[in-house]
Amino acid sequence: MKIYLDMCCYNRPYDDQSQLKVFMETQSKLYIQNLIKDKRLELVTSYMLRYECSNNPFEMRRNTILDFIHKNTFAYVGEERKTKIEAKAVEIMQTGVKFKDACHVASAIYAGCSYFISTDMRLLKYHTREIKMVTPIEFVTEMEGE
Repeated sequence: MKIYLDMCCYNRPYDDQSQLKVFMETQSKLYIQNLIKDKRLELVTSYMLRYECSNNPFEMRRNTILDFIHKNTFAYVGEERKTKIEAKAVEIMQTGVKFKDACHVASAIYAGCSYFISTDMRLLKYHTREIKMVTPIEFVTEMEGE
């Protein structure tokens, strides 16, 4: 099964873990990462994800995330697909989603992902029949239920 994690997911382990929701999302995200490492899930990444990560001001975080992406990406939506991705992103943006977020969702749809996983509650209000939009906790709960 192909999945796409947005930048919020990758950054979640670096957030303040004193809030239960943040802690649970972090644990779920780390569990998902292990499923990816074990080849039980197929990770899709994109040029927008690499761009956003490369702008992370925290070198250790940036390097750790880019290393994980580099070692575990199953499919990559590259800049050569930018025209198609951004055309779809414009359509998604008409629902109020911001440009970078819309590019992430468009990349996931383009790659045929089953799930788009994010901790951005505003972004997760976007609904489409093309991909299931979930939090890490929701994803793990659904996986465990199968």
